[in-house]
Amino acid sequence: MAFSDRELLARLIECEAGGEGENGMKAVAGVVMNRVNAPGGEYARVGQGSIRRIIFQPGQFVCASETEGGAYNPQNIYNMRPTEEHYQIADWAIAGNRLAEVGEALWFFNPFSPDCRPYFPSQVGQFRARIGKHCFYIPTEAYYET
Repeated sequence: MAFSDRELLARLIECEAGGEGENGMKAVAGVVMNRVNAPGGEYARVGQGSIRRIIFQPGQFVCASETEGGAYNPQNIYNMRPTEEHYQIADWAIAGNRLAEVGEALWFFNPFSPDCRPYFPSQVGQFRARIGKHCFYIPTEAYYET
């Protein structure tokens, strides 16, 4: 099944942040689009300006994978049924909008604890903000050497 970039982003938003409220979904959408538009580093090389390449880059989004650890992953974008809200947020992010709290963040993750690490993943991303259950990280200078 071939989905448009808009459809893929809406499905990823629902899958990764559907329970995080509007700002949580906007923050996740912003990370995806920040990667698409990254001026350098790994995401500029891998993504080359493509939403599809960013979403399906191996090891980046659990929701983009039908299997995890050799087992079926039911929480994947193919099983999502985006609503109008997910499409509106996808359109908002594709149009270049970002939440100020997240800024140019390139990473997010759920630490399953009240605290966010100061750096993620390693020294290439520095903590910026927590929105809902997710911690968001902006690139350090070290990222541009990746």
